[in-house]
Amino acid sequence: MEMQRPLLVKDIDGCLHLGRLNVRRRPVVRSPSMSTHMRLVLCLLLLFIFAVQEVRLVCVDVPSDTEATVGGVMKLTCIYCMKREEISAKTKVDWFYNGSASDYRRMLIYQYDHEPQEPEDAEMYWKGRLRWNGSKDLQDISISIVNVTANDSGIYECEVSRFFEFDSFKHTTNKKITIELKVKMQASVDTTALYSEIMMYVLLVFLTFWLLVEMIYCYRKISKSEELAQDTATDYLAIPSENKENPGPAVTE
Repeated sequence: MEMQRPLLVKDIDGCLHLGRLNVRRRPVVRSPSMSTHMRLVLCLLLLFIFAVQEVRLVCVDVPSDTEATVGGVMKLTCIYCMKREEISAKTKVDWFYNGSASDYRRMLIYQYDHEPQEPEDAEMYWKGRLRWNGSKDLQDISISIVNVTANDSGIYECEVSRFFEFDSFKHTTNKKITIELKVKMQASVDTTALYSEIMMYVLLVFLTFWLLVEMIYCYRKISKSEELAQDTATDYLAIPSENKENPGPAVTE
């Protein structure tokens, strides 16, 4: 596209006159800064994903659930977090069922000694109904009850022993966790957990929408700034060099 610009020119007699100079506008070339910016954002996002994958889980001592439903699966949570110096310790776990407060009868129902196993003298009632649900590092040493019945109500105990062997002495640490389980025919609705989950999804959708709006706004703002800078540079290049160096005063008739 051609554009005419006013220009002071001299005629044959040396007089100044207002003339026109045909200047061809150069096409606007997009700056690669926006694509560079997007590549930088993608690289940072990939770096964040890899960093999250490398994060190790932190042991947190949480209490066990105490309500189960008939016919379901119940996890009896037992956590014994290990310190740094306890990594090489040997671990032994014993799970006991003590019945109810009115009918106390202590019996060994499950154990871990080098590997999870059912005791040989365990009652037939527990055979095949208990599953190991712990972690490989033996910080989570939980078990699960399969096909829960009403008779599973009662008090459970998780006894953990860690054995340390040093050059000059041996040391043992013990921990006992008690869980009082109540079995119901139907599961009760936890409204607090339901509301928390709903609010979490609402907040996630809102943050995603807000981030999308911010990205569109920043993209448009950067694009307009680049177009304005490019137009200014193009207009400046269209002015002849003698007018850039010695701009003359305005001529009036």
